[in-house]
Amino acid sequence: MENMKANVILDAKGLACPMPIVKTKKAMNTLEEGLVLEVQATDKGSRADLKAWAESTGHQYLGTIEEGNVLKHYLRKSSNDETNEKKYPNLISNEILEKKMENNEDIVVLDVREAAEYVFNHIPDAVSIPLGELEDRMDELNKDKEIYVLCRTGNRSDLAAQKLAQKGFTNVMNVVPGMSQWKGQSTGIKK
Repeated sequence: MENMKANVILDAKGLACPMPIVKTKKAMNTLEEGLVLEVQATDKGSRADLKAWAESTGHQYLGTIEEGNVLKHYLRKSSNDETNEKKYPNLISNEILEKKMENNEDIVVLDVREAAEYVFNHIPDAVSIPLGELEDRMDELNKDKEIYVLCRTGNRSDLAAQKLAQKGFTNVMNVVPGMSQWKGQSTGIKK
């Protein structure tokens, strides 16, 4: 199992519907935008309930992992950066990236979503460096290669592409709309 990192863990074990949702809502209200919440619950219906609640409120349901009788649900709080206007000029579509991958081009796919998002669904061989860690981990990337940056919707990848360009990376593309509409090959833990 890959290391799952949540920013906050909420204990909702032993609680029946609707209490896991009530506690999750309170926790989300105090969580900073973009961070990941792990909700630990024993109510088997909590998977469908939390998924529906997240979708109805605009938060992102990442998935659920079962460990014994405990369900660990991962949710990402929606953020304003997902509605911000894009600024990085070099854009490429999901479809063009998919073609480059099918042609086995020598490229780097950089996924800047949070680690929990990456674990549940990602492009095979994509490099995972969450946006918040990019500044400290740029040396892991080869400046001579074409780098295709993606996130869920193209907004965090926009910010990442800007940061890379500011640090001298010259062949960087922002992939839009990103993983939210990726139809190509992917791998990860099934929801």
